[in-house]
Amino acid sequence: MDLKTKYLGLDLVNPLIVSACTLGHSVDNIRKLEDNGAAAVVLPSIFQEEIEGHIEDIEVILAESGAEAATYLPSSIADHSGPQNYLDLIRKARSAVDIPIIASLNGSSLTGWTDYAKQIEQAGASAIELNVYFLPTDLALTGHQVEQRYVEILKAVKQTVKIPVSMKLSPYFSALGDMVHQLDQAGADGFVLFNRFYQPDIDLEELTLQRDLNLSHRGEIRLPLLWLGALSGQVKGSLAASSGVQTAKEVVKYLFVGADAVMTASALIRHGVGYMKTLLDGLKVELEEREVDSVSRIRGKMSRSAVADPTAFDRANYIKILKGAPRG
Repeated sequence: MDLKTKYLGLDLVNPLIVSACTLGHSVDNIRKLEDNGAAAVVLPSIFQEEIEGHIEDIEVILAESGAEAATYLPSSIADHSGPQNYLDLIRKARSAVDIPIIASLNGSSLTGWTDYAKQIEQAGASAIELNVYFLPTDLALTGHQVEQRYVEILKAVKQTVKIPVSMKLSPYFSALGDMVHQLDQAGADGFVLFNRFYQPDIDLEELTLQRDLNLSHRGEIRLPLLWLGALSGQVKGSLAASSGVQTAKEVVKYLFVGADAVMTASALIRHGVGYMKTLLDGLKVELEEREVDSVSRIRGKMSRSAVADPTAFDRANYIKILKGAPRG
């Protein structure tokens, strides 16, 4: 059975990628994930705030100690900073496994990204995933300004590195298809749908904001399923599915609508790194039951452009669903 696929121009042994999560902090975990069938690993994100904090620390030392301080910065700050540790993780992971290691940059502006993206490339990352975690709570910002920020960040990073760059997007755009098209034209090598914005809750007893992590569930597959199906065959960049992958069935569904790769984190956090083998074995079983000998045979077969009735992706289907609902 041929499970091979291409994502961001990278040759993968199968479509299963570990999404950015805490499991990737450990090189030992990354080895185990490879042993259990992971085709690539996206490392946990390095955050813009960490990079900016590193730059501010350097500026403080230079201001207080003069230009000579630059001669000892590598041994004082750089070796112990979050950004340097992240580069070390990339190097160690690349030397420990054969699968691609994808770095994740998380931020909301251009500050500090481009120089650090170059260092990530030099450290040996196979690709960079840009996670533009930007909530436009400033009511003066227009939709166009928000979109331009994404495009500008992508262009700046693409001009800095030669390795592939993907964009991890949220569904919260007024015209998601046009946003993807703009980024595709600006040189994005791929798209990850969708980013999950972690939103606060309220503790009514303590009257404090709660910032807890809610793992995804299989019901969350439907929105990325819809958009992957709509975008399949319409963009030059690769498409990766994210959110809601709990079993091999979700993997197969994503492949059917056109995903080149399928990412998961929540299932692995719930069940452990060994669950990657369960997903891979399950994928093989699902294909065998359909008498399919390769992933390419099903990819995109149920995308919007491939199905006989594309209204299943559109408003007409929405009307049919509502009219068919129980009337009590």
